[in-house]
This record gives sequence, structure tokens and C-alpha cells, in this order.
Amino acid sequence: MAPAVGKKLTGLVAATFTPFTPEGEINLSEIGPYVDYLTTKQGVKNIFVNGTTGESMSLSVAERKTLAEQWCQKAKGKMEQVIVHVGCMCLKDSQELARHAAEVGADGIAVISPSFFKPRTADALRTFLQEVASVAPTLPFYYYHLPAFTGVNVQARDVLEGIEKLIPSFMGVKFSGSDLMDFGQCVSYSQPHWSLLYGVDEQLLAALVMGANGAVGSTYNYVGSHVNQLMSAYEKGDISQARTIQFKVQDLLCYAIKLGFDLGVNKQVMSEVSGLYLGPPRLPVLPCPPALALSIKQKYHSLFPPDH
Repeated sequence: MAPAVGKKLTGLVAATFTPFTPEGEINLSEIGPYVDYLTTKQGVKNIFVNGTTGESMSLSVAERKTLAEQWCQKAKGKMEQVIVHVGCMCLKDSQELARHAAEVGADGIAVISPSFFKPRTADALRTFLQEVASVAPTLPFYYYHLPAFTGVNVQARDVLEGIEKLIPSFMGVKFSGSDLMDFGQCVSYSQPHWSLLYGVDEQLLAALVMGANGAVGSTYNYVGSHVNQLMSAYEKGDISQARTIQFKVQDLLCYAIKLGFDLGVNKQVMSEVSGLYLGPPRLPVLPCPPALALSIKQKYHSLFPPDH
């Protein structure tokens, strides 16, 4: 992994799934092969671990520490950046995870808003973020904006107001909302060294037009190589080709959503496409019926035929 300080995060970032055994325990043996799959098969060199896709809120603090350390160890020398999500309902738990991320060599940390006792204002949320960032002041810090899950309907742009004064290590936003006006206002306000990372995979091209520096998403685990082509086409000014690839991603997700697409299904699709054994999700998320994942895999291969 590259030195964290001063390294701007750009391009694709895979939001990793957490491998479990059939019994539901974390399965560390799959992390090394997972890193190799992302780098060699998908061309993805950055990861966002212990996030929503990684089932962080269903993991204990001890499990999250073990996973963060393992991801950092296995990615060393193979990936550019490992961002560890340390957000929790409890401020003390978030601080403990932030300190630990610094100790194990993470390249940055991200924090989502608490969502049981919700911050009512941007100022309250900023203060929470500041308290977490303060215990790991040398690590680049990202705010993780996911209003559909947290129910915290505070505009990301309002959260950013003056944040660089409160959090000197602030480096950007993982914006996983569909409000492109709010996202655009974040880009407009952003400092040159910040990274504005978009997190709604099916709308990435629109976010690139708005000024996104990169993207964090779950589907980049298995369509990363194609979305890399989308980003390259956009950078070259070939909007038609970029749009063609974006529409294919949309077609895949529309198909999956009609069948019933949740984290458990997404995780099983990744297992089917990659050949990795990622195991079941943890309750309350239910395992994916095998036929459902196979149907989505077939759709995937019809849209993105495998190379021979």
C-alpha cells in the first residue's frame, strides 16, 4: 500500500464482502485469494472494507479488528489503498476501531452516521465525525454518506461546511446517495486534495460528469474490469462507449432487483462469478436461494461475455 498521507484516492474502490464459514464465523483464509482476484481479474487496486457490503453493523468490534488487520496485511504490496470503515452506533467503539486501523496500516478511515440515535443537524454529525477522527489524526478521513440506510437526511454539502477546520485529516466523501444536486454541491465546495467518491453504481457516469474522482461500490467486485473501461472511455471523451457500459450495469441490476436483490443475493452472485467461497450473510439477512444467484450470473455473462 502506498503512503497514506497526501495520496489522493481515485478510480475504482471495491466495497468488499466479508467471507464467512458455513457456520457463520469470519473466514480469514479467503481474504488473500480475494485480494488477488480483485487485482488480477478485475483490475481493482483499492478496497473499502467493513462497510455496508462487508456487513459491518452485524460484526463485533473484535471481528472488525481482525478483518481490518487481515485485509491490510494481504493487500500490502498488491493494492494501492485500503480504507477501513470504522463507523458504529457507539462513539467509543468507532474510536477504538479508528485507533486500531492506524496501528495495522490502513490508508484511511471512513465513518457513517449513527442511525439509532440520529444526529438531527449537520453540526451534530460533524461533531461526531470530529471525535472519531481526532483519535487517529494522521489517517486520511472520509465521511460515508448513506441516507437511505441511516435515515439521516442531512445534506452531505451541509456536513462539509467548514469540516476541514474541525478535521485537518479530512480527505473526502463516499457519497452513496442518489441526490446528484447534493453531490454536485459537494464537488463544487471540495478542496483540490479531497476525493469525491460516488457510491451508486448504476449512476456512476452521471456522477463522473458532475466531477466524481472515483467510485466505491459492491458491484465493482465482479464488474470492476468493465467499469474501469467505462471510466477510461469517459476520460477519453468517448461518452457513447461509457454510456453503453453504464447501461449494461443498469440492465444487470434491473434484472437482479426484479428477482429480489439484497446483500445476501449480491454476496452469492460474487461467489458464483469469482469462484471464491464467501459463505452466507449473517442474520437478519437471509441466504440467497442458489437458483436466484445462478440466474443473475447467467444474465451477467450474457451482458459481459467471459474472455476465452
